[in-house]
Amino acid sequence: MIMRKGWRPVLVLILLLIIWQVLVPLFEVPDWLLPTPYQIGLEAINSWPNYNGHLFATIRLSILGFFIGSSVGLGVAMILHLVPKLRETFYPLLILSQNIPIIVLAPLLVIWFGFGLLPKLIIIILVCFFPITIAALDGFRQTSGELLHYMKMAGADRRQIFMKLEWPHAMPSIFSGLKIAATYSVMGAVISEWLGAQEGIGV
Repeated sequence: MIMRKGWRPVLVLILLLIIWQVLVPLFEVPDWLLPTPYQIGLEAINSWPNYNGHLFATIRLSILGFFIGSSVGLGVAMILHLVPKLRETFYPLLILSQNIPIIVLAPLLVIWFGFGLLPKLIIIILVCFFPITIAALDGFRQTSGELLHYMKMAGADRRQIFMKLEWPHAMPSIFSGLKIAATYSVMGAVISEWLGAQEGIGV
């Protein structure tokens, strides 16, 4: 049953590619506006030596920024959860900070830190930081109240409650945040490369 369900997205993707391949020449869409999947695949094969280095550069940057952003996001989430006064103080500011588009901050980071690796990493860290932090905080807050009360009755201290109850209970939420952050990391890497990199997909 699982394998049957796993094939459904693949079949839908194949069907979409077939429709794309048929409709583009049928409606005489210019190649420069919308090439067919066959033309894209052929160009990818022929031009692979020209952009494979750029692709791997973006992948390296995305992975590095993702791991740093994930670590910072989890660390901040744990601190805000374990120190309620800090959470009450900084959580609204954390939400408000997301109203600033990253594309607006990117040029400022280049002005402040130059065209090196640092501004690019900061951009990726910023886009990865928020979903992981919010997801982890939500996971910690959704811990079963009955289990929390039981552990307190059993004499568990704050560290034991966090490590043995709240942290395991928040893992599904944390992994959901990580999945979102992983996709954002590639977007952040490409945006950062637009600003003045020597290599990468954005270049």
